[in-house]
Amino acid sequence: MIKAIFLDIDGTLVSFKTHQVPESAVTSLKRLKKQGVLLFIATGRHYTDLNNLGDLEFDGYITLNGQYCYDHQGVIYKHHIPSEDIRSALPNIEHDPFGCLFIEEHRMYLNRMDAQVRIAQELINFHDPEILPLETAMHHDIYQMMAFIGPEREQTLMQALPHCDSTRWNPYFIDIVPRGGSKRVGIDAIIRKYGICLNETMAFGDGQNDSEMLRHAGIGIAMGNAADEVKQAADYVTSDIDDDGIARALQHWFDL
Repeated sequence: MIKAIFLDIDGTLVSFKTHQVPESAVTSLKRLKKQGVLLFIATGRHYTDLNNLGDLEFDGYITLNGQYCYDHQGVIYKHHIPSEDIRSALPNIEHDPFGCLFIEEHRMYLNRMDAQVRIAQELINFHDPEILPLETAMHHDIYQMMAFIGPEREQTLMQALPHCDSTRWNPYFIDIVPRGGSKRVGIDAIIRKYGICLNETMAFGDGQNDSEMLRHAGIGIAMGNAADEVKQAADYVTSDIDDDGIARALQHWFDL
């Protein structure tokens, strides 16, 4: 019996085209919540940027790809990037400058605004962060970085971040988290608190940063718009987000 569902946001719960949750998903999720199923967000976004979920109510949130998890009672789990990695990465970012978003516990900021950042913002309906000097990141705990670079520069940057992992769910940027950090870690933290077994969980995702979560959950569901590698990590593949993918999968697994 599934007691908890974990949902990625961009490309899974929220459409890239409309920037909204499809009405079919809203209706299905509300019905499940009335039946007592717990609903959790599992996103790479910061908690201050959860601005596109409509009137859906969630029991808790895995944010920053598992590095910051909380519910209505407070923080459940948090883990930041080692400070020595931040120090070693800054010269790489400064040498041939590119946009990088630094995410702290309660704020996030960019070192610069450029065309790559703008394109990504439009795709995920992302607001304009504050722009601060690059060295600001040396003086605060950073839970996640978003580097607005293509694959050709990713390897060089990650060599300067030896205690970190990167995932790419978008061609315009990568998410950088502490090594071993993922939405999987967030799921484990949530279910420990709520006394839920792993085989009682279901997860939905579409991006590379969802693959580990889909393999880990009791039932992993990939969206039809997901990349092939994400689909291979799932137990079930539903239709595209804009073709009622969430609702169709829930109707398959639950009596709605």
